[in-house]
Amino acid sequence: MIHYQRTGLAEELVIALQGKSVFSDAHNGLFLAAPRRTGKSTFLQSDLKPALERAGIAVVYVDLWADQRRDPGALIAESIGRALQPFLGVVARMAKKSGLDKISLAGWLQIDTTKIGKVDGVTLVDALQAFHETAAKPVALIIDEAQHALTSVDGENAMAALKSARDQMNRPDDITLMLVMSGSDRDKLLRLVNTSGAPFYGSQIQRMPELDRKFIAHIAGLIETQRPELKPVNADKLCAAFQAFGFRPQFFMESLGQILSPLAGITESFEEALQASAEQQQRDEQAQMESDYLGLKPLEQALLWRMLDLGSRFRPYDNEALKFYREQTGAPVSAQKVQNALETLRQRIPALVWKSARGEYAVDDVAMNRWYHNLKNTNSWPPSAL
Repeated sequence: MIHYQRTGLAEELVIALQGKSVFSDAHNGLFLAAPRRTGKSTFLQSDLKPALERAGIAVVYVDLWADQRRDPGALIAESIGRALQPFLGVVARMAKKSGLDKISLAGWLQIDTTKIGKVDGVTLVDALQAFHETAAKPVALIIDEAQHALTSVDGENAMAALKSARDQMNRPDDITLMLVMSGSDRDKLLRLVNTSGAPFYGSQIQRMPELDRKFIAHIAGLIETQRPELKPVNADKLCAAFQAFGFRPQFFMESLGQILSPLAGITESFEEALQASAEQQQRDEQAQMESDYLGLKPLEQALLWRMLDLGSRFRPYDNEALKFYREQTGAPVSAQKVQNALETLRQRIPALVWKSARGEYAVDDVAMNRWYHNLKNTNSWPPSAL
């Protein structure tokens, strides 16, 4: 897919992360929220990471969704370990060949990069400090889908360790550790910052700007260059279609490619065909969510309904919740039955419910929240089988 560069936004964030922006707290941690498939990860890897590197900053990037079978705490530690590898030097590589794992880094630390963050290994704080000193550069750690760290005790501990590293390594006039954490669900990401026990309590969640008319103008220009017979491209209709696709460039570009294919046989204007494709995608996604919901057992439906309605206020086992389940199912419901149903919803593929290490529950896909509220606002909830 075509990558649309957002260099200006990336460079502004680099300035903020370095503590050079008067009205930004990003040097204490930058938390970005954006729905899935809206270009967040592409921006982090293809725009922000290169911009940080151009500014003389060493970057570690880790995607906690890359392997959901692995513990997020281990993924973070391994990413830091991999970043340290290039600085081990010839002596270290020779030691590895001789069966030695521990290497002296930064003149003061014996480190085994395979055991970072483990009981018998160095801490994340020491590893990041060693990385900073051996690289002789400030360090930026980018954690994509950071809310996934909350699903394990080790992941939570890693977040607390990173907060400690930030506090130890940074001074008001000398920022040597920059933390960037992104999430596809703002409500889950908030759990890192919104309570006194949260590791980054007091930090703010920023909504990552969606791709805008400049992106559409770029695409329109490409179309007019490659398909001059389609001039002039109606940018307003492209914008409307992009919005209908949920500002998701992957779906937008895939549909556009199919419509502009010589094999498509489109007789109307391609802009109108694109709009129709976007509307059909919306209907398909809504139909899929409705099918998933109707395929659940009555207690599972009641659980999901209450979770969608209450959001972060959802408590699965309180008296009001048990009363709600009983009203919806027409039968008494025990806490054990609720727990079993929650586990069933979590084990589905794809999962319908997310659980933190502290026993907090939420709907896994934030798109289901929008689906629910749209139906509720039009008095169409709950859906029913025909």
